[in-house]
Amino acid sequence: MSIKGVCVQNGRVLLLHNERDEWELPGGKLELGEDPASCLAREIAEESGWTVEVGPILDAWQYHIRDEIDVLIVTYGCTVGTDLPPRVSSEHKQARLFTPAEVGTLRIPAGYRRSIDTWCTHHGALARG
Repeated sequence: MSIKGVCVQNGRVLLLHNERDEWELPGGKLELGEDPASCLAREIAEESGWTVEVGPILDAWQYHIRDEIDVLIVTYGCTVGTDLPPRVSSEHKQARLFTPAEVGTLRIPAGYRRSIDTWCTHHGALARG
């Protein structure tokens, strides 16, 4: 299982470029006994340097990475608590901010796009972001 967060800062969504040459939401694996919201806040801080408030669950879906590797992805909407730019961790190639329109042009799993759209459209994250 992997817990991921949609983080919007000034109308732009944080995405991380991974080793599969895809863009993904920040987050990571839920450890045994760990609360999902605490896991997500920790992972986002590690991967971007940002402090976030974890909000509602946006979506859950199974991601087929490659033969015999499937991961349950659960996404949450997050409120960013800083105006600082994200930093990239050693886990990723890049950390960048994209407008929702730019996200549509990226190599990114469809479930992440759906979560970004849900948070930005239905929860007003762009107005708060």
